[in-house]
Amino acid sequence: MKRLGYIGLGKMGKNMVLRLLEHGWDVTAYDPVAENVAEVERRGAEAAASLQELVEKTETPRLLWLMVPHQGVDDVLRTLTPLLDAGDTVIDGGNSNYKESMRRAGELREIGVGFLDAGVSGGPGGAREGACVMIGGERGLFEKHEALFRDIAAPDAYGYMGRSGAGHFVKMVHNGIEYGMMQAIAEGFTVIRESGFDIDLREVCRVYNHRSVIESRLTQWLQKAFEEYGTDLDEISGSVSHSGEGLWTVETAKELGVSVPVIEESLKFRENSWKNPSYTGRILSALRNQFGGHEVKRKQG
Repeated sequence: MKRLGYIGLGKMGKNMVLRLLEHGWDVTAYDPVAENVAEVERRGAEAAASLQELVEKTETPRLLWLMVPHQGVDDVLRTLTPLLDAGDTVIDGGNSNYKESMRRAGELREIGVGFLDAGVSGGPGGAREGACVMIGGERGLFEKHEALFRDIAAPDAYGYMGRSGAGHFVKMVHNGIEYGMMQAIAEGFTVIRESGFDIDLREVCRVYNHRSVIESRLTQWLQKAFEEYGTDLDEISGSVSHSGEGLWTVETAKELGVSVPVIEESLKFRENSWKNPSYTGRILSALRNQFGGHEVKRKQG
């Protein structure tokens, strides 16, 4: 049965629920913001006014997807866990630390509840059109619910990564790599801008995005940002936020004795950008806006 309880209807969660509805899933949805619930209810989801109501409306054995900020996962589970039955399954699709996912899997296992950690890449657009999903947990549990991951993901864009924590671990490293790739693109385009050749950066993006070695979704998103905001990116902040997974990647690499200078320096750049905003920072902020929908407008005054 395609039956799912869904918790968390932010930019990612709302879009993923809409995609699942189109793929024939019966979704009961909960979010603390009532309007978010009403929005997906209008599109065919069943509304729940509380976690308890969501559990009551989801048939056993329950399949529940959490899409909440990593800081809030334990709070949700403290309320949710006493309501669950043995045989239910919880999937954490947010950007949780892999060590926390390992702990949560063990705690839920003790009461007979399954747990899968699913790293999801692609931003709100990917959640709507098909994401890239990296799954950790018991292989049998993954195989049991593989149809869900198939429907959430773009074609051939999901996979089983290993035991509990592996999905979020691989997603963490993905984000660390992303930091380095974004930094290189931003630095390179800053060099071109300062070269004195008066080169149209939009044209550079267009050419790079046709069969070059660095053709990528990131350069495509940069082209869109230039088209939307102009190549000077005057409306965009030169101070760059970070989600925390770049930091986790650097810390984990140190624990493993692995050198990651590119990722580490890209993280330091973001941290230092709050005191030293720059054009390179504007490019990074613009990219975060394009793929993640992050608010990056420069504050006035």
